[in-house]
Amino acid sequence: MESINEIRWGIIGCGDVCEMKSGPAFNKVGNSKLVAVMRRDAEKAKDYAIRNHVPKFYDDANKLIADKDINALYIATPPAFHEMYAVASMKAGKPVYIEKPVTLNGQSCEKIIEASRRYQVSASVAHYRRGLPIFKKIKALVEEGAIGKVRLIRVNTLQAPTDKIHAVDNWRINPKISGGGLFFDLAPHQLDICYWIFGRPKQVQGFSLNQSHQYQAPDLTTLEAIFGNGVCLHGVWAFNVSAASEEETCEIIGDKGKITFAFFRKSNIDIRTSTGTERIVFDYPENIQQPMIDEVVKFFRGEGTNPCSLEDALVSMKMMNSVSPS
Repeated sequence: MESINEIRWGIIGCGDVCEMKSGPAFNKVGNSKLVAVMRRDAEKAKDYAIRNHVPKFYDDANKLIADKDINALYIATPPAFHEMYAVASMKAGKPVYIEKPVTLNGQSCEKIIEASRRYQVSASVAHYRRGLPIFKKIKALVEEGAIGKVRLIRVNTLQAPTDKIHAVDNWRINPKISGGGLFFDLAPHQLDICYWIFGRPKQVQGFSLNQSHQYQAPDLTTLEAIFGNGVCLHGVWAFNVSAASEEETCEIIGDKGKITFAFFRKSNIDIRTSTGTERIVFDYPENIQQPMIDEVVKFFRGEGTNPCSLEDALVSMKMMNSVSPS
């Protein structure tokens, strides 16, 4: 792909994730500008554009992709539409930044990879926790042996049902659109960080159940994996517990101590060893994807490496598919 001076973005699917997590960041990083947004509801697209001072809006993704003022696309639709829009954007010669999960399943991700190679167009995936200082620090602590040799990773994500989750228009609990329910919405971040730190898993097993039968997707998933050097992951994702039982923690346990943190709330790192407990405090950006978007812009401009490739995203996707087939 030829080098690009200014990355001029179009967003396909300017919904909730674009309000604070990502959308404003495209105008905050260097050599980047948000030019146009698209939603199927033209009034909602117009409203987003006006509120965020975006010059153009569309209700047709193909017209957005064809816009000559746009040279890169951020695909923020539900996962069922990622492959279609990613391939269309690549065919038009425009690199893509794709929301997680990258698509519905591994086979669909492989089709996007094939399109990227065929059209020789770059793509990155929004596993944006890789860009946050807290996770960069966790990776560094593991690599420098702060807790010795890692033995076990414990991930617990326990949530109580809410009216918002059970809303009839919540695409996240429709496997045909989301890929596999709330597990598919949250686990990509957690599994990607495990892969990013510990490498490709050698073995994965687990299961998914629909215990409550409140919607079509599973509401409980367990996943166990073995990474290099015998590092074991044990994860539980339950979206049917009481409010009193809610928990969102990750522990990385070594032979000399453990690191404790959270993925989905503003968190510090607690490092516990025989000498005591140390707490490292972190600030979070107003727009949590901004560090990752900055890295993606540099990659698209030829100034840096890909912060999360399609091949990277395929690893966590295959892990999820192995325990919750879509």
